[in-house]
Amino acid sequence: MVKTSPILLGLSLALAYTSLAPAQDSSMNQSVPQVLQITREFLKPGKSGAPHDKTESAFVATMARAKFPAHYVGMNSMSGKSRALFLTEYASFAEWEKDNQIVDKNPALGAELDRESVADGELLDGLDSVVCTYNAELSYHPHADISHARYMEISVYHVRPGHRDDWHELVKMVKDAHEKAGTSAHWATFDMAYGGEGGTYIILSADKSMTEIDQGFAESKKFVEGMGGKEGMAKLDELFGKTVDTSHNELFSFNPKQSYVDESWIKADPEFWKPKPAAAPMAKPAAKTPDAKPAAH
Repeated sequence: MVKTSPILLGLSLALAYTSLAPAQDSSMNQSVPQVLQITREFLKPGKSGAPHDKTESAFVATMARAKFPAHYVGMNSMSGKSRALFLTEYASFAEWEKDNQIVDKNPALGAELDRESVADGELLDGLDSVVCTYNAELSYHPHADISHARYMEISVYHVRPGHRDDWHELVKMVKDAHEKAGTSAHWATFDMAYGGEGGTYIILSADKSMTEIDQGFAESKKFVEGMGGKEGMAKLDELFGKTVDTSHNELFSFNPKQSYVDESWIKADPEFWKPKPAAAPMAKPAAKTPDAKPAAH
């Protein structure tokens, strides 16, 4: 068994990342978001699941009533600390500013969001946010519709200072190997712009099912062959070692109750994004009461 490097695990598993742009007709031009805000909420023990669904659903309902133009996807951790991620896309920073101005000019909306934030905050152990920009050069076959995705793999890499060119060379080696091997890999890379340490890169890949994750692991042998066998992998590992300071991979599941998605997503997959309410259980027939005994005379 060939030992795989972190770059292989992080990138070869990037099977099907697509941007957060709303699903559209396939003939229309689609693009990966240029600006991505990632908000991270850490949950107190016992506060995930239904309690968090309730507070987050309140946000979703408020945004829907206001017909707020910016949509977001909510996800829950399947690895690491208990936390939720919220990904909001923008075509530009100017577009983000316009959305902020909508809240500023609507005191009622702002007050409602503040009340919901207080309620949600009771469940949280911490909260932070980062802003990233799309890097097309470091991405590989990104798509534009994740309305049918159910899981998100997230890989985070921190590149040593002064090794930016090495990082670009490293990713190019990985992309070329996938292309040569004909694997099913897809991913989008975002550069950390605000909220985190410089030299940080976030790689996202979305999966329709965990079968696609199995497929990624199964394709490791093809990737090694595309890299040039053991000799090529040795070069990759050497370059990775001198280029990357830290790396880690996480797995999240999409949560429709915590997501405020575009109407086109709902139309594309209504059973997931807006499931019908469960039918109320049928009432049991009233128990038959025994006939009263005749009164004694």
